[in-house]
Amino acid sequence: MTQQLEPMPADWRRALAVVAHPDDLEYGCAAAVAGWTDEGREVTYLLASRGEAGIDTLAPADCAPLREREQRASASAVGVAAVEFLGHRDGVIEYGTALRRDITAAIRRYRPELLITLNHRDTWGGVAWNTPDHRAVGRATLDAAGDAGNRWIFPELGEQGLEPWDGVRWVAVAGTDRPTHAVDATPGFERSVQSLLAHRTYIEALTDEDPEAYCRTFLAGATRTAAERFGGRPAVTFEVFAR
Repeated sequence: MTQQLEPMPADWRRALAVVAHPDDLEYGCAAAVAGWTDEGREVTYLLASRGEAGIDTLAPADCAPLREREQRASASAVGVAAVEFLGHRDGVIEYGTALRRDITAAIRRYRPELLITLNHRDTWGGVAWNTPDHRAVGRATLDAAGDAGNRWIFPELGEQGLEPWDGVRWVAVAGTDRPTHAVDATPGFERSVQSLLAHRTYIEALTDEDPEAYCRTFLAGATRTAAERFGGRPAVTFEVFAR
C-alpha cells in the first residue's frame, strides 16, 4: 500500500519562501501559496538571484529587470505582495556564510513560523542532476533556520537591529522525491497557472508550445501524480523538517 501524505501543519501565520530564481516557486508551490493567502496567512518571497542568466537570447543586464517584473506579477497572482531579491549572481550562487547570513537576516526581518525552499539534494529523483544554485540555496535555507535563532552566529545582524528569531517551526522542501506532507491544490490551481504564466518571456524561450497550455499541462500533471498519496486529491507535496 502506498504510504499516504500528511496534511501540512496549519498552526502558523507567516511563511517565508526562499529560492534561487524567478519561476522556482511557480513550478509546483504556487497552488499551495494561493490557498494559504486565501486563509489570511502572510507569505513572503525571497529570491537569491534575479534570474538574469536564464534566457539565452537576452543579455543579463536586459534579462534581470524583466524577470524581476515577471516575478512580482507572478507573486501577485497568488496573493503575495512582498518579494525581495538578494542580488546573488544567477548560475554561480555559492553555498557559504555570505548566503546563510543574507537568508538569516531575512528570517529575522520577516519572523516566519514556516520556511519554504526548493530541492536541496544532488538530483531530481535520481533522474536529473540538480543545479548548483538550487542545491546552495536549499541547503543554506535549512541551515539559516537555526542560524536565525542564535545571537552569536552573525552577531553583526543584532548590531543592525535584527534580533534573533527562534520561531521557525518547520522547513518545507518542495520538488523533493521524499515528500512527507501535502496541500490540496484544487482551490489555488487556476491561480497557480496564471502565476507560472506570468513568466511568459522565460516560457516562450523554453518551449514552442502555447504558453498557457504548457503551464496548465505541467502543473496538472504534477498535482495529479501526488493525488494517489493524498486521498485522490490533486496536491502540492513537501518534505517537512520539524524544528
